[in-house]
Amino acid sequence: MLPSATESAVPLPTLSTLIADEWRLLTFRRPSAAVAVHWKSYLAFGLVFTGLAGIGRYWDNPRARLWQHAGLGSVVYVFALALIVWLLLLPLKPRNWSYRNVLTFITLTSVPALLYAIPVEQLMPLSLAQSVNAWFLAVVAAWRVALLVVFLRRVASLSGAAILVASLLPLVLIVVALTALNLEHVVFDIMAGIPPGARSGNDDAYVVVAVLAYLSVHAAPFLILAYLWLAYRARRASRETTIASIPSS
Repeated sequence: MLPSATESAVPLPTLSTLIADEWRLLTFRRPSAAVAVHWKSYLAFGLVFTGLAGIGRYWDNPRARLWQHAGLGSVVYVFALALIVWLLLLPLKPRNWSYRNVLTFITLTSVPALLYAIPVEQLMPLSLAQSVNAWFLAVVAAWRVALLVVFLRRVASLSGAAILVASLLPLVLIVVALTALNLEHVVFDIMAGIPPGARSGNDDAYVVVAVLAYLSVHAAPFLILAYLWLAYRARRASRETTIASIPSS
């Protein structure tokens, strides 16, 4: 997904190249070699859509703060998420594993989140808009997780069990952390019941977040144990490979 190539052999990508490679990535195909060579262009491209997705997500949300309306929260989030994923998966010994690759990939998966910018509350009744927003959340989440699975298989060359744990554990830990910090301002309000006057088109989506938080809290211990076992196996395999490569005297 992030092929290697020499800079002299790959021209600077045009806007059409960026869009074409974005489409290839979103449809689970390998983008061109320009992604690895001119990664700064793709990172900037991805950050633009990350900011737009952030603006679209909160533009009609009365609970959002100014920095969320400006899309800054989403931009900061992808940098933090990339750092978490990069550090968390290092013990599993993935190949081609760098913060740059992870960050570029995560920003390029921000495009599906533009679904949140569709003003469904103005196009249909509130009850239907709530359901549509919940489906948008489910589709975007499933799409991005599937892209992560492909990325871990093609680029990181992880095994099936490692891919499963590496795909779910960062997401589960993030959901648990966001729930504990209550950054959406509504997770605990939903559990207590939302007053009729405070309802919005995003309420069903927030219910999905609350359900995911509940499942994540219970899944986290099992995923952590599986992660520790896989990290131990990867370290042992790496050590055995190093010993085997040492020439005997």
